[in-house]
Amino acid sequence: MESEILENLRRAVLEYDSKGAVSWARKAVEEKIAPLKALDALTEAIKEVGDGFGKGELFLPEIVGAADAMKSATPIIEEELKKMGAKRDSVGTVVMGTVFGDIHDIGKSMVCMLLATDGFEVIDLGVNVEAERFIESVRKYKPDILGMSALLTSFVSEQKKIINILKEEGLRDKVKIMVGGGALNEATAENIGADGYDPIAPGAVKLARRLVGK
Repeated sequence: MESEILENLRRAVLEYDSKGAVSWARKAVEEKIAPLKALDALTEAIKEVGDGFGKGELFLPEIVGAADAMKSATPIIEEELKKMGAKRDSVGTVVMGTVFGDIHDIGKSMVCMLLATDGFEVIDLGVNVEAERFIESVRKYKPDILGMSALLTSFVSEQKKIINILKEEGLRDKVKIMVGGGALNEATAENIGADGYDPIAPGAVKLARRLVGK
């Protein structure tokens, strides 16, 4: 019964079935399946979708559908985990946001979801985030990584501005910085002083792992 439930939970994500994911997550709780096993099944599925996206075998609608299914099921499992007084080991803490002036959310939200799935604690600041809020969040949360997204070239200067403020306030050496979005490439990321860049959400997770040495 346990293996059947976990497999169906995994398949619900692979088939972009949010209702099915919720149903099987609830079934896992009812049958007292270890929450970490259920989360592992979800993680395995979303990584499979992410790998397919990275290889060009799947496209944005598929990864968004899988993410929606994952997001539907995860709170049910996490609530049970909380009731048991247990928690997943954290890989590291990431503060993430889309810079001021930019309201694009899909890519940033996808990275946040995949990072959380991979064991990171993620603080999502949302979109149109002013520089000072990024700085305050670095002070408050003391993250391992600060992630900044910018879709358009005109917003890259905002990312550079934030990095320069971190330098001025003596915070730059306390946090790794990764950037992403359609406005960037490797050369641009290096030019503004970021520690890393990746063009796709699954790649951003691998980058984050490298930055924290995991």
